[in-house]
Amino acid sequence: MPKAIRVHAHGGPEALTYEEADVGRPGPGQALIRHTAIGLNFIDVYFRTGLYPAPNGMPVTPGGEAAGVVLELGDGVDWLKVGDRIAYAVPTGAYCEQRVIAADRLVKIPDGISDEQAAAMMLKGMTAEYLLLRTFKVKAGDTILYHAAAGGVGLILGQWAKHLGATVIGTVGSTEKGDLALAHGFDHVINYRDQDFVAEVAAITGGKKCDVVYDSVGNDTFPGSLDCLRPLGMFVSFGQSSGPIPPFNISLLAQKGSLFATRPTLFAYNARREDMVKSAEALFDVVLKGAVEIRINQRFALHDAAQAHADLEGRKTTGTTVLIP
Repeated sequence: MPKAIRVHAHGGPEALTYEEADVGRPGPGQALIRHTAIGLNFIDVYFRTGLYPAPNGMPVTPGGEAAGVVLELGDGVDWLKVGDRIAYAVPTGAYCEQRVIAADRLVKIPDGISDEQAAAMMLKGMTAEYLLLRTFKVKAGDTILYHAAAGGVGLILGQWAKHLGATVIGTVGSTEKGDLALAHGFDHVINYRDQDFVAEVAAITGGKKCDVVYDSVGNDTFPGSLDCLRPLGMFVSFGQSSGPIPPFNISLLAQKGSLFATRPTLFAYNARREDMVKSAEALFDVVLKGAVEIRINQRFALHDAAQAHADLEGRKTTGTTVLIP
């Protein structure tokens, strides 16, 4: 019987259990798939700890992105065939060897992109796409600040933003991570452990500050992120790896220059299949053109998911990590 990682009670990495899973057969509009590679993301930690409630209750199988092959199709799925290479990004359910999934959430992997690359970039890459092209439409000449520049989304977004002609500033936690970010499109890096990122942004920009700040860190970078924005700039909070942002008076946005603030999610932006397909196609395009390179920096066996989570939370990983069933 296929195996899966499940969380029966919220907790630390030890809450991830490796056990047999009854997958079942695909119904109408569904596909049975076998995973070849699974992406690791910080949102998986949120579902494990209970910071984000599991969409279908407990127990929950974490995992938001994966690649694999089609084993069987339910009625009404005429655009896929058995043996097709597919990938996807959904909230949960990817930490498993096989699963039944809604076929309208799948996209075919084009030639020139490996299964591991697809698994490592679907959630992270489509996040970069909606942040850069839809939440704030980055254009040539814009200056952006991205926190956690050496993370999975950061290394993709840095390259893509540079391709769009932006000046890209990133924060990191070590010299090694700074070097990695500089090799992936970032023009400037700030080590927040020994530098004041607000003062450094002001110095880098000659006091003009940034058009947009992309912040997945949360508590530790707020409200400093607001102080890095020029008047009418946009604060994009799309994660909270250091904990949630504390409640604040919305008048603070007026005081700091009539700022805009938003809390977007990939799954809202890509709720419609047509939007999800366009997002994936834009991602595949920049990767196939060579504008964005997808490197796998860490690999773990699926049954070692607990160690992968421990390393992720301990900030021992850089860029993309995949689990191999």
